[in-house]
Amino acid sequence: MRPLAEGPRVGIRPFTLDDGPEFVARARESRDLHHPWLFPPTTPAAYATYAGRLIEDPAKAGFLVCERDGGAIAGFVNINNIVEGAFQCGALGYGAFAHAAGRGLMGEGLRLVVAHAFTALGLHRLEINVQPGNAASIALARRCGFRLEGFSPDFLFVDGAWRDHERWALTTRMWSDHLADRP
Repeated sequence: MRPLAEGPRVGIRPFTLDDGPEFVARARESRDLHHPWLFPPTTPAAYATYAGRLIEDPAKAGFLVCERDGGAIAGFVNINNIVEGAFQCGALGYGAFAHAAGRGLMGEGLRLVVAHAFTALGLHRLEINVQPGNAASIALARRCGFRLEGFSPDFLFVDGAWRDHERWALTTRMWSDHLADRP
């Protein structure tokens, strides 16, 4: 499948059901990296349900971040809870796979998804909700121009308990300003 957008090292493309075997293998290899923050599907059946929702639900858009050299799936970025009308907003969720972690691939991929969301999808605002202890996710949000907007106690049910989250956001104007500030 052709990428929707490409950067120097990665491209983004929609999920397909055919991506299941690679996605599941990468998720299994990445359990230690993801725990306790994230629990992507690790069985074919769970992947089919997960990808099916991203493919069919108009309030969701899922993107695989794939390495340009060889096409390996480096991670994923999902836009959930897309609201149109006067709001034009979506909530981002993302994860890198272990083989790609720390290589800057997710930063490149997240920037491509943000650009796609603000241009092709016509969204005005994107939000990221992240647990305060997830330093890697917070650093990624910050590098991509998101600003900290607040703190939500007991916000999401993760790993068996209601967890506090920081709220990060980016609007089209902030995105344009962030791009102008980058070398």
